[in-house]
Amino acid sequence: MSKVSTSSKVPMGKKIAFGLGMLANQMFPAAMGIFMVVLIQDYGLSTLMWGVLFFLPRLFDSFTDPIMGFISDNTKSIWGRRRQYVFLGALIMGIAFSFLWQLYIENGVSYNFTYFLIWSLLFYLGLTIFSVPYVAMGYEMSDDFHERTNIMAVAQSIGQWAWVIAPWFWVVMYDDNWFGSTTDTTRSLGIWVGVICALLAMVPAFFIKSKSTKDDESLTPLTLKTLGGSLKEILENFKEAFKIPVFRKLCYSTFLIFNAFNVVSGFSFFIVVYYLFKGDAGAAGLWPTLLGSIGALATTFMVIPIVAKMSKTMGKKNAFLVSQGISILGYILLWFLFIPGKPYMFLFALPFFSFGIGSLFTLMMSMTSDVIDIDELNTGKRREGVFGAIYWLMVKFGFAFAGLATGAIMALVGFVPDTENTEASITGIRLFYSGLPIVGTLTAMWIMRNYDHSEEKALEISAELAKRKNKNKKVSSAYGAGHLISISNSNLNLENYTEINFTEKTLSEVKELFKGKLKNKTHGLCFSPYIEGQDINDILSESQILKRMDVISPYTKWVRSFSCIEGNELIPKVAHNKGLKSIVGAWISDDKERNEREINKLIALAKSGNVNIAAVGNEVLLRGEITEKEVIDYIHRVKEALAGLEIPVGYVDTYYEYYKRPKLVNACDVILVNCYPFWEGFAIDDSLKYLREMYEITKQISKGKKIIIAETGWPSQGQTVDDAHPSQLNAMRYFIQTQEWANAKNVDIFHFSSFDESWKVRMEGELGARWGIWDKNEKLKY
Repeated sequence: MSKVSTSSKVPMGKKIAFGLGMLANQMFPAAMGIFMVVLIQDYGLSTLMWGVLFFLPRLFDSFTDPIMGFISDNTKSIWGRRRQYVFLGALIMGIAFSFLWQLYIENGVSYNFTYFLIWSLLFYLGLTIFSVPYVAMGYEMSDDFHERTNIMAVAQSIGQWAWVIAPWFWVVMYDDNWFGSTTDTTRSLGIWVGVICALLAMVPAFFIKSKSTKDDESLTPLTLKTLGGSLKEILENFKEAFKIPVFRKLCYSTFLIFNAFNVVSGFSFFIVVYYLFKGDAGAAGLWPTLLGSIGALATTFMVIPIVAKMSKTMGKKNAFLVSQGISILGYILLWFLFIPGKPYMFLFALPFFSFGIGSLFTLMMSMTSDVIDIDELNTGKRREGVFGAIYWLMVKFGFAFAGLATGAIMALVGFVPDTENTEASITGIRLFYSGLPIVGTLTAMWIMRNYDHSEEKALEISAELAKRKNKNKKVSSAYGAGHLISISNSNLNLENYTEINFTEKTLSEVKELFKGKLKNKTHGLCFSPYIEGQDINDILSESQILKRMDVISPYTKWVRSFSCIEGNELIPKVAHNKGLKSIVGAWISDDKERNEREINKLIALAKSGNVNIAAVGNEVLLRGEITEKEVIDYIHRVKEALAGLEIPVGYVDTYYEYYKRPKLVNACDVILVNCYPFWEGFAIDDSLKYLREMYEITKQISKGKKIIIAETGWPSQGQTVDDAHPSQLNAMRYFIQTQEWANAKNVDIFHFSSFDESWKVRMEGELGARWGIWDKNEKLKY
């Protein structure tokens, strides 16, 4: 019932695999934007032709996205819904991008225009086939509110290297020592970029596994007839998606920020060359490249980690508003720090400027994942592909529009590349460069001011979705009903014991009894260290442990912890400083490398004097993750290391796991058992009787060794399990009567748990998160 493994946490390897796909997803368009300069500079295409080549393929791309989203969401295959399309799209992009740049001046302007347009359309078709399933793959990697941000933060950190690397293509393209002339270099670079990025784009297809959907009858069959009819369904999907107010806010805000940025991003080169260096591109040297590259490095190493941290501490909306506010400061600074003769000055503005785009997709893609949960709650459908397609349609349509708007602004201010421009035209470019993103960002911030999808709401939705999934079946639990009945026998004779009669007690009287039992101190409490917004595998701080230990220390004599690493090793130290004793647990699982770290740290903690009882593992046999022999080997290893220290060593599992494992009993100095009448479906009126039976069964097989009930408790909210009903009254009753019995019979008992654990909502629904005496904010619930 304590710390559990969860699919909500995504291994770093999978995050990196997803991030390598993001690197390709961003490198292709980044390189495209750099390379397209040669169409005007070297191949002689007009600015109108350039605008058409910029606009039409991207427009085509944006409107094929929803169709691809429908196809991806409804694909039946043994590989799942996404992976095959990610691979196919990567292949098409790599081939098309390589051929796209095989242009020759002697073929003429008209031929090169037509050639480029055809291959562009094929490239963007590949981008659609790749990117829509790829983005959806990211949305469905986790159902955890904060883990979604972590996934996108890792992906964006890796993807940002595209913007670090791409500006250096300018240097290579205009240096004849690399591959020859600029056109020769573009042809060679086009192949290199196409092949390398295609391989990167294929990584998620190979390393992010997905379940087979071959037999999923909930999916719409993909035939020519249904695909044709799907256009109506796609339109309905759009309508349903835009009925969700928070999704509209995400789309509009992204459109404003991203596309205001893209309209003027092409001006960076011209401002550096024509304003800072009076039109001398040779004198400008690397400065245009550094503007883009240093900004991307700041995003990678500073902005994204800060934004991810801000998201956890202040919420996604507030992190967005603060980040965009910082970016406005950056745009203002760029106006003042573009100083002729001192080009290095603009570098001081880049960290602030980078917060705009750097935070945008890290947060917005995470927030879109949250919106998909809202849609599932409203419609019963799971449509990552559809929402990803709609969201990115807004991005790509705006990107296409940005290409036309860039040319229009240059015409408006009278700026013409490769000529001597007036001071007024250069000033006009600068005004738009700072002013347009500021206006777009401020408008987006105004739209997002009332964004109200908080973590609390996300948890409520997750709990409701979990409840729906379990509606027609018994609540999933490793415990399950029937164990006690199956092993009870006629030799099980309980001592006479008179339970507290709650029949005629008022709620106020029950509350007073509860307060009295708590004030008299429990023998022990299971310690819940994770505060709101954290999850297992987050690193715990001493301050948060100290804060929670201050809350519970007046009410208990012992605490029990469940792990010895990632900050959990601080729990016994803080407990001992408060005068409390501790059962210190090493978390054992099928992760052998982690097990080694846990065991070694448990031994070190015991030798330091902060461990009163060492618990080697918790319910790992119940979960079936390792063998009994492996558990016993770990126990013997710890006992040998602590020989002479008089620290009992045991293992924590259910009473019935001990019942069927005499060798495990032999290995332990102390028998640490978990007993949950609730999970076995017993009514509150019968719960103490059955807890006593569980304890008696353990006594019969304990061989005289000390028995400690390491966990027992009752939830205050959630689903019913057979005759066991969660409620605040029942939770208080269970606590009162178990404490009364334990004191009367001198039984050591650890109540589960100290604090509510919101992070469990996504695995166990509301039921799994509401076992605490105190709530998630350290307030006494009863």
